[in-house]
Amino acid sequence: MPLSDHEQRILDELEQSLVRQDPQFAERVRSETVYRHAGRYCKWAALSFVAGIAILVVFYPRSVVVGFLGVALMFVSAVVFERNLRRMGKAGWHDLTRSLQKDRPAGSAQPGIEGAVDNARTWLRTRFRRDR
Repeated sequence: MPLSDHEQRILDELEQSLVRQDPQFAERVRSETVYRHAGRYCKWAALSFVAGIAILVVFYPRSVVVGFLGVALMFVSAVVFERNLRRMGKAGWHDLTRSLQKDRPAGSAQPGIEGAVDNARTWLRTRFRRDR
């Protein structure tokens, strides 16, 4: 349901007031989306998952307890990653992988990460094919 003219004017006045009072906050609110927020958490979760692997590999031979903490960190990171990936949904994932889609060759069949994996698989098959 579209806003009436009066409601639209009130909304514009509120926006202008916000821009005058705190322009940095207004710009941050304007540029921030749910997709970017969830994507940021996915990146941090992936980084902490790698840190959990490092903790497990380095400290497990010395201390089983610290190694277990690495596994717990990996589990929590995987859960956070999955939750935020669901929050982003297909549209958010598509938005985050847009840079990969711009760089893909014109003849590639699939966009995004799927296309990159397919291109790598095709390259490996042609590179290591034995001539008989």
